[in-house]
Parts: sequence; structure tokens; C-alpha cells
Amino acid sequence: MNFPKGTIKDITIKSKELNEDMTILVYLPASFSPLYKYSLLIAADGRDYFQLGRIGRIADELIENKEMENTIIIGVPYKDVEDRRRKYHPEGEQNEAYIRFLAHELVPFLDREFPTYQMGMGRALIGDSLAATVSLMAALNYPNTFGKVLLQSPYVNDEVLEAVEKFDQPHLLSIYHVIGTEETEVKTTANKVEDFLTPNRELNTLIESKAFPYFYEEFAGNHTWTYWQPDLKRALMKMFS
Repeated sequence: MNFPKGTIKDITIKSKELNEDMTILVYLPASFSPLYKYSLLIAADGRDYFQLGRIGRIADELIENKEMENTIIIGVPYKDVEDRRRKYHPEGEQNEAYIRFLAHELVPFLDREFPTYQMGMGRALIGDSLAATVSLMAALNYPNTFGKVLLQSPYVNDEVLEAVEKFDQPHLLSIYHVIGTEETEVKTTANKVEDFLTPNRELNTLIESKAFPYFYEEFAGNHTWTYWQPDLKRALMKMFS
């Protein structure tokens, strides 16, 4: 079936936190009107979510079928592998500045430009791998700004587990979390081979112990868009129905 297509455009905003111009992708639903209010979904690995994940087409279908609330989707692309690691990795030199950019610059800009709900439960973050890691860390740092986070195969280290352990307001944050059972030998961009499955299971146990609103599933597959792309429809329906 052909669904009415939303529009996707590029906008550039100046970031003082990162000291650079950030180009973002903005998806507006086909029925977009300034008279309605919209939820926000902000995707790290933004271009990947639009091109490999086809998130705009999925949203077209779900919004048309009333299976997803009216949502504006924002993609924040990375420039290259090094840029991605600097901003997304918990130990990356721009990681804290990137998280501040999301909360202090991007969200206020979007709230000014678009008719958003302007509250935590009306905003979600999504990412895959390291992009999921930075999304989770941003939500833990700013739970009143971001009330939902969708994690597809996040990179999990001690710093991430510690941040979840210390977090004392789990009622503020809904989490969607998937990991593949074949993600035991993932070749990372740092040219290492790492087990993603075991630390994700540790993260799962920790999140469940703290009673977050939470969905968790292990899929039969590996650390690629082959599996994240088909998972997106359910992820969006669960978090935005």
C-alpha cells in the first residue's frame, strides 16, 4: 500500500557546546499542521535511521493507520567514524558536550520551531550500538527532558552500568531494549572484537531490578541493520502507540 508521505528536510543549527554547525534531518508527518501537538523522536546515527532503517516510511504507515501518535522525527547524523566515537562513546572527548547539545540546544530549538508537547514524556531518543549508548546516557542525565529511550543493541560498559545503577528516578524513563543472541563477537569501529550480548544481559537484569517501565527482547540475529530495521515498526508502536 502507498501511504501519504511525510517530508524530510535538512536544517543546520549552530552548536556552542560542540563549537560546530550541526546539520539535522527533520521528518514531518504527511498530515503535519501547526494546529496539532507532536511528540519528538531524536535519532543518533540519524542518517542511518532514515536510509538504512527507513524510519520515515515506517512512520508514514503507522501514523496513517493510527498505530503511532503524531511524531516529528529528528535525525542527528555523524560526520565519520571518528566523529561518531568522539560524540557517542562514554569515553569520547566530546561525549558530554554532545549530550549537553541534545538537552540544552537541540530540544529548545525544536520546541521553538515546532508544535511539540514540551515535556519529558513527549520526547524520546533512539539509537543503535554506540548511538544507543549515548541516547541512554542522555536520558539518564536529563530524565525530565527525555522520558523515553529506544535501545537497539547498545554498547554497554562499566560506565553505562554504573549510570543506571546510580539513577534514582526510574519512573521518569520508559525503556525499549533489544539485543541479538548472535552479538557475541562484534567487530567495533575501534577494530576490536567485543561481546555485546553478555553486558546487555547485565544491563537487562539491572534495569529490571530498578523497576523502570521496560520492554526487553533478544532477537535471533547479529549486530546489523538486517535485524534493527525490521524491529523498528514494533519499537515505534510500543513507545508511541
